[in-house]
Amino acid sequence: MKNTILKTAFLTVGLALSLTACHDLDMSPLSSGSTENWYSNLEEVRMAVNAGYNNEYLLVDGELGESNNEWSDDSHFRQTVDAFQNATLNSQDWRISRRWKANYAVISKMNSVINKYHRAIEYGANASQINQLVGEAYFFRGRAYGELVFHWGDVPYYTDDITIDEALKMGRTPKEEVLKHIYEDFDSAAARLPETTTGRVSLGAALAFKARYALYMGDYQTAATSAKAVMDLGVYSLESNYSKLFLPSTQTSSEFIFIVPRSIANNLNVIPSSQISNVIPRNNGGFICRDPTWDLLAAYTCTDGKPIDESPLFDPHNPFKNRDPRCAMTITAFGSELLGYIYDPSPVALQTKRISGNDTTMVYNNDTRSNKMYASFDGLCWRKSVGQEWLDYGKQGENPKILMRYADVLLMYAEAKIELNQIDQSVIDAMNKVRARAYGVDPSATSKYPAFTIQSQAKMRYELRTERRMELAYENLRYADLIRWKLAPIAFSRKIYMLLDPESEKKLYAAGNWFWGITPKIDENGLPDFSALEAAGLCAPAAERHWNDRQYLWPIPAEELEINPNMEQNPGY
Repeated sequence: MKNTILKTAFLTVGLALSLTACHDLDMSPLSSGSTENWYSNLEEVRMAVNAGYNNEYLLVDGELGESNNEWSDDSHFRQTVDAFQNATLNSQDWRISRRWKANYAVISKMNSVINKYHRAIEYGANASQINQLVGEAYFFRGRAYGELVFHWGDVPYYTDDITIDEALKMGRTPKEEVLKHIYEDFDSAAARLPETTTGRVSLGAALAFKARYALYMGDYQTAATSAKAVMDLGVYSLESNYSKLFLPSTQTSSEFIFIVPRSIANNLNVIPSSQISNVIPRNNGGFICRDPTWDLLAAYTCTDGKPIDESPLFDPHNPFKNRDPRCAMTITAFGSELLGYIYDPSPVALQTKRISGNDTTMVYNNDTRSNKMYASFDGLCWRKSVGQEWLDYGKQGENPKILMRYADVLLMYAEAKIELNQIDQSVIDAMNKVRARAYGVDPSATSKYPAFTIQSQAKMRYELRTERRMELAYENLRYADLIRWKLAPIAFSRKIYMLLDPESEKKLYAAGNWFWGITPKIDENGLPDFSALEAAGLCAPAAERHWNDRQYLWPIPAEELEINPNMEQNPGY
C-alpha cells in the first residue's frame, strides 16, 4: 500500500511530459514533484495549465443523470438507491475519493505553475501570454479549493510545492480561512484574464465562480457583488431559445461562461453510448432507466406562476398542460415527438407513431410498461439535452458540458440580494429575464408571462428557489441547493414514486385517474408530497431515500486517514 502511494506521488514530476496523454490522478493528493528546468517557455507553461481543462477534473460530477443529479430529488435510477441516498455514505466510497484526488491533483499542478512561471519570462517568453496562463492557474486552484470546502468543510490548504513528508503531516485548515484564499485566487485570475476568449477561461468565469462559492458558503454580499460584476461586463446574454441551449448542435452561445467542449470528430470528452442508452426511450433502443422524478415534474409552476396545488389551471391527468414551458423542454411531454417517435407511456398505448419526414407509421410501443416491463418506471423521460445527433452518431454525444452559464449568474445575484433583504428592481429584473426567456417573450411584456414583482423576503426566497429548480434542472446543481438550503432532510425523507403494475394502471386509466389521480401537495419549501396518492393506491413507492445530517459534509477518504495521522475525520463517519 505505502509503496503504491509513494510511487504514484512521484508521478507528478512527469506532469508536463504526459499532459497530452492520459493523466494519472490516482496519486497522493498533497504531494507534488518538480523539475529544475521545466516552465522555461510558453508551451511548457501552457501544457501545465491545460491540466485544469482535463475532463477527469472538470467532468468529475458525472454526465447524463449520474452523480450529483441523482444525489438530489430530480433524478433516479429505477428502484435503486445508492449509499448517499440511503444515508450510508462512508469514507471508502470511490466517488468521494475520486473527487478529493482530482481536486488536489489540480491544486498541486497549479501551484507549480504559479510558483515557477517566472522562469519562462526570464527565458524570454511573452509576458502577456504567460500572465494570462497564470490567471487560468489561479482560476483552477480557486475552483478546486471551492469544491473541497463546500463538500468537506475544513481541508488541508497549501500553495507551495511540498514534499511527501510535509504532506503526511498536514492537518485541516479552517474553511473560513480557505475561503479567503479562494477569493484571492479568483481575484488574481480576474486581474489577468481577458473578457472574451475562445475555449479558455475568461474574466467572466473567474467572477462567476467566485460568486458561486460565496453563495454556497453563505457570503451573500460577496456573491451579489461578484455576480453583478459579471452582469456589468456586458459580454453575456441569454440564449433566445431555452431548448436549443443544451442540444449537441449548440457548441457556442452568448450564454456560455465556462463549458467543457466535446467533439466526436476529435474524440474529445465524448458522451459514451452507455450513458446515452440509459437516457433515451426503448423505442430508440435505449434503456430509459435514468429518469426525471415525479418530484421534479410536480415542481414546475403553472402558466399563472402558481404551484400546481394552488393553480386552477393544473390538470393531474394531463400534467404538462398549462405548465411553465421549461417543464416540457426538460421532461418529454406525453404525446409529443422525441427522436422520431411519439412518446406515450400510457398503459393503453400499445402502439405509437413513428415519424419519418412526412410519413407516419403505427408501430409497437416499447415505451409503455404494458408492453415492456422495463420501460420508464415512472413514465417520465428526459428531453433536455437529448438530440437526434445522438442516434446519428451511433449513440454518442457531443453536447458541451455547461459548468457556468449566464442564467445561473442572474439567479445567483437575485438570491444573494434576497438573502441580504435588499430586494429592489434589479432583483426583479434579473429574475424576469430568466423567466421571460422561457416563455419566449421580452421581459418588458409582463402581461405575456407570470412576471415577478417585489414581495416579502420569505415569498421572494420561495419563488427564487422554485425558479432555480425549473431553470437549472439536470445540470448537476440541485444537490448543492438542497445542501445549502438545508432542505436535504425533507427531500431525502420522501420516497421515489413510480407507476403501479400495468394491469392496475389500466384500471386507473379506465376510471379516469391516470396519470395522477389527484394533485400532489406542494409544501412551504416548494417540495412535492405524494403520500396522499400512495395512501389512495394511485402510485407505488419505487424506493425509499434516507438522510443523516452527517452527510451535509462528506467523509475524508479512508486512504487519507491511513497515511496521515494528523488528518481528522468529519463528524459521524
